Amino acid sequence: MLKQTTSSVLMIRPVAFTFNKETASSNAFQYHATNFTEKEIQLKALYEFENFAENLTAAGIEVVAVDDTLKPHTPDSISPNNWITMHHDGTVVLYPMQAANRRLERRKDIIDLLQKKYKFTVKEVIDLSHHEKKGKYLEGTGSIVFDHPNKIAYANISPRTSEIVLKELCQKLKYDYYIFHASDAKGVPIYHTNVMLSLGDKVAIVCLESLKEASQRNEMEKKLKASGREIINLNFQQIAFFAANILQLTNHKKEPVFAMSHQAFCGFSQEQAGVLSKYGKLVYAPMPAFERIGGGSARCMLAEVFLPKKK
Repeated sequence: MLKQTTSSVLMIRPVAFTFNKETASSNAFQYHATNFTEKEIQLKALYEFENFAENLTAAGIEVVAVDDTLKPHTPDSISPNNWITMHHDGTVVLYPMQAANRRLERRKDIIDLLQKKYKFTVKEVIDLSHHEKKGKYLEGTGSIVFDHPNKIAYANISPRTSEIVLKELCQKLKYDYYIFHASDAKGVPIYHTNVMLSLGDKVAIVCLESLKEASQRNEMEKKLKASGREIINLNFQQIAFFAANILQLTNHKKEPVFAMSHQAFCGFSQEQAGVLSKYGKLVYAPMPAFERIGGGSARCMLAEVFLPKKK
């Protein structure tokens, strides 16, 4: 059975983080902060990155931190989980991105670095980026929330998540997939699945009220319970706090760790935080600039490295 969590994550250190105009039309969580200069925004994001990475390292997580490059300009490079996933059998998948400037984030040198410096094994690279030419997108673990032990890919269909590409990916990985349609409180389609769903080993964090149809809400709840997970059901205000945009990891002592932003932590009720704490240590850091300007949170900063290590 495949493991749901890993102890290694890839993070990209920002060098020119700023508001991305190309992604704002489909991400209702982004906010154009005109009261700060681009230099100030970058400095804020860099501080948030370093603080979060240090907290994860202190919790026993292996952080593979790679510097972004000034050229080409990639304002959202802090979110590598959208362009790459790295799987248990040595497979690496490269994904089709909606925004043209996000496609520039895909870097072969990072895959080479993982192999040469960090001794991870890459056996195959599946490149799905050709779908961009036909306007079909699938933005990694933004679009997909994987249930690895049960080999199911959960995906909310949106402008950034194509069922056609998802189907091709799942055929290659030998996974089943489950699609649905989720919207925010204003009825706007939620741009990424990981804003309203997170799966740990024994817990599922989900916003059931974001699913339009009662039948779909019931079906989702049934599937999550059948997977053996306890459900923490969020409301719209909580997903606006990015309470679902969290990630369970496992540290070097084989202990479960939940990585999240400080805002996400504050978004949980005391009872919900108590349930989550049963299943792992809560590790969090403030990241207001990234959340407001980038429209993402802690989970978006982390690309899980499931690749086997060379002995």
